[in-house]
Amino acid sequence: MRPKPRESIELTERFATPPTKLFSMWLHPVWHGKFTGGAEAVMEPKVGELYSAWDGYIEGAVLVLEEPHRIVQSWRTADFAATDKDSRLELLLEADGEGTRLTLRHTELPPGTSGTYTQGWEDHYFVHMREVLGVLP
Repeated sequence: MRPKPRESIELTERFATPPTKLFSMWLHPVWHGKFTGGAEAVMEPKVGELYSAWDGYIEGAVLVLEEPHRIVQSWRTADFAATDKDSRLELLLEADGEGTRLTLRHTELPPGTSGTYTQGWEDHYFVHMREVLGVLP
């Protein structure tokens, strides 16, 4: 029996803060915590460093940092099976007037989970990020 294919999602949001600021805020534990509504984050803005977010529910490693335009992280949650490979999270930050157009690409998700994680990004990140950063009209 052939394994089910891994899944991907892509989300876009426009925030009223410049890419350089959003880049550094994403990688800062206090600001990252605010992006999740106050959940604890532990991270260092260095390639190869391990991180955790959302009170330890999310774990991974920083894979690529191209300041101020691109962040790539391995990403997994406590809901992943032990046999599931890490997924890949890529954040693309583009200047949009005085703000940032954020494109979030989440790939290599376990089969059947893209809908859950799409809603999770909205409910547990984007709603709080809009409050903290503001949105572009």
